[in-house]
Amino acid sequence: MKVSRTSRLNGEYQKEVSEIIRRLRDREPELKGLISVTEADVAPDLKTAYIYVSIYGVGEAESKRTFERLQECAGHIRHELSQVMRMRTVPALTFRLDGSMTYGSKMDELFKKIAASEKPTDDPTTEK
Repeated sequence: MKVSRTSRLNGEYQKEVSEIIRRLRDREPELKGLISVTEADVAPDLKTAYIYVSIYGVGEAESKRTFERLQECAGHIRHELSQVMRMRTVPALTFRLDGSMTYGSKMDELFKKIAASEKPTDDPTTEK
């Protein structure tokens, strides 16, 4: 199976941006919660890249502030990325909020509620 250059770059950018954010959290107290880089989508011309992040473990307002701060740090993250990737051009980073973890957690809770409501009760008064 042949893997394209773009998919390899996506994986590398995802890994490196995640590592840079991890190091950045030590210096930026406004970055709160669990920040997970779920996907990187680099354009074939290497001019732009969408970085999808999921912020988990804090309230909605904290999550929004963390995401805004992350967007403000995009230039710094791009600079750090240029030091690591050693490519001629490093794409401009655009962060996007990925709600798939929150959606998955919500769906899990709904399935648990459905399963609990459908569970047969063990009533000793009923005979089989």
